[in-house]
Amino acid sequence: MGVPGELVDEVELVDALLKPLAQRPVDITDPDWPARLRDGPDPLDEAGVREEAEAALRRLLVLYERGDEPTRSAVRALLDRCGSFRRATHVPRGRSPEAFRQRLLHLSARDHGDDTRDEMVTLNGLCEEAREARVDIRPLLLEVAELSSAEGKFGMGSIRDILRRAARRDPVGLW
Repeated sequence: MGVPGELVDEVELVDALLKPLAQRPVDITDPDWPARLRDGPDPLDEAGVREEAEAALRRLLVLYERGDEPTRSAVRALLDRCGSFRRATHVPRGRSPEAFRQRLLHLSARDHGDDTRDEMVTLNGLCEEAREARVDIRPLLLEVAELSSAEGKFGMGSIRDILRRAARRDPVGLW
C-alpha cells in the first residue's frame, strides 16, 4: 500500500518550508537564548503551515495504524527523511486513553527520531501523564509495540523493545 504520493508531496513541501527555520543559527553566547527559543513563534505558525502539517500528520498516523508493515515502514522512512516536519509536528495532548495511544503511535512512527534517549524521555513523560490520568497504559504500550519497528538504530534496542520494556515494568524507570 505505502504512502500515497500526494501525502508524500505534502509532507516534503512542509518539511522544505520548515527547514530554513530549523537550520537558523542560535547564538548560544546570548544569555537569553533559551528563553528566546522557547518563547519564539512556533515553527508551524512562522512558516504558515500549521493546518496543512497537522492534517498531514493525522493522515500519516491513520495509515500507520491501519496499514500493513510495508506501509508503516514507508511512514517511518518518510518521517526519517523529513526531519523538520517530524520535529515540528505534534499530536495534541489529552488525558484520555485515545490521546495517549495517538501520542504513542506518533512516537512509534518517528522510530527513534534524532536520538533514542530523547524518545525514551518523551515516553517516560507520556506514561507519567497517562498514569496521573488513570489510563491503563500497559495494553496500549503493547498494542503500539506490535506496530513498531523491530530495528534498533542507536544501540538502545528497537522502539518495539522499548515499548515492551515500558509495559513490563513501572515506566518511571525506563532506564
